[in-house]
Amino acid sequence: MDLLDGRLKFRHLILLIAVYEHGSVVRAAESLHLTQPAATRTLHELEALADLPLFVRVPRGMRPTVYGEALNEHARAVVAEIRRAGDHLTGLRQGLDGTVTVGTLLAGANVLLPRAVAGLKRERPRLTVVVREGTPDVLHPALLAGELDVIVGRVGSTSTPTEGDGLRQRKLYREPIRLAVRSGHPLLDTVDVTLADTLGFPWILPVAQTALRQELGAVFVDRGLTPPADRVECTSILTMRALLLQTDMVALLPELVLREDEHLAALPVELPSVGRTVGTTEAAHRTRTPALQALLHHLDQEAVLLRETLDGTPVAR
Repeated sequence: MDLLDGRLKFRHLILLIAVYEHGSVVRAAESLHLTQPAATRTLHELEALADLPLFVRVPRGMRPTVYGEALNEHARAVVAEIRRAGDHLTGLRQGLDGTVTVGTLLAGANVLLPRAVAGLKRERPRLTVVVREGTPDVLHPALLAGELDVIVGRVGSTSTPTEGDGLRQRKLYREPIRLAVRSGHPLLDTVDVTLADTLGFPWILPVAQTALRQELGAVFVDRGLTPPADRVECTSILTMRALLLQTDMVALLPELVLREDEHLAALPVELPSVGRTVGTTEAAHRTRTPALQALLHHLDQEAVLLRETLDGTPVAR
């Protein structure tokens, strides 16, 4: 017997289950909104395919044979899987299930993205979020190759690709960059501390591929200073924080990071030309999945709150 030769239909399994549950072809037909002759014909087709008797007549209806019992068990499993498949597809269509993969730059990893992901997971707990951190030279090709759904981080710099490169960007807010040190750092006790004063200490610099490194380099040139020779180059917030807490190093950190960390402090050195606009980068001609649309919605919501925070307006969370 070959039940995969194309003759077995889903309607056969549905009727088998209905007859088994109701103990009667008549009542099974009524539950499925079929005529009795149509139900009887479908049952005969199934028994012919199985080449086995599946039910026997009894005074009050139909009783399954040992073959009917066995096939009913498998039919229920098949129907249950099909129902689950339908639920899965519905979940994917509505963005309740599935996966969204996010690339994050330093400017998007600290506050915006974690808050957005937290809100998304509260709303859609079955949705999986994959976060990959990197620099633009790594993340942009991955986005174009379909390995990422979106990049969250700095946008709008001169080195950033445009739609002509297959990418589109949305700006969410602009955030200042501050010189950061640990609480209790000697520079915090220096009167009228300047950028030149910081060169007496080791630095943590952004890596060369970042726009932030280029902007900082321009500041040193503008003020007639040589960039620090005693330095570590790093893009990881966790590594930077650990180094700052354990040493007298100086680093560039987003203002929102410093506001939320009581163990770090900002030096009163103005860097007006060093900042970044945070936003999203997507592949220009790729259709957004429901899961991605849901994440973008939460990113937009959190960006509104962060804009108000940076403008000095109290934000109720």
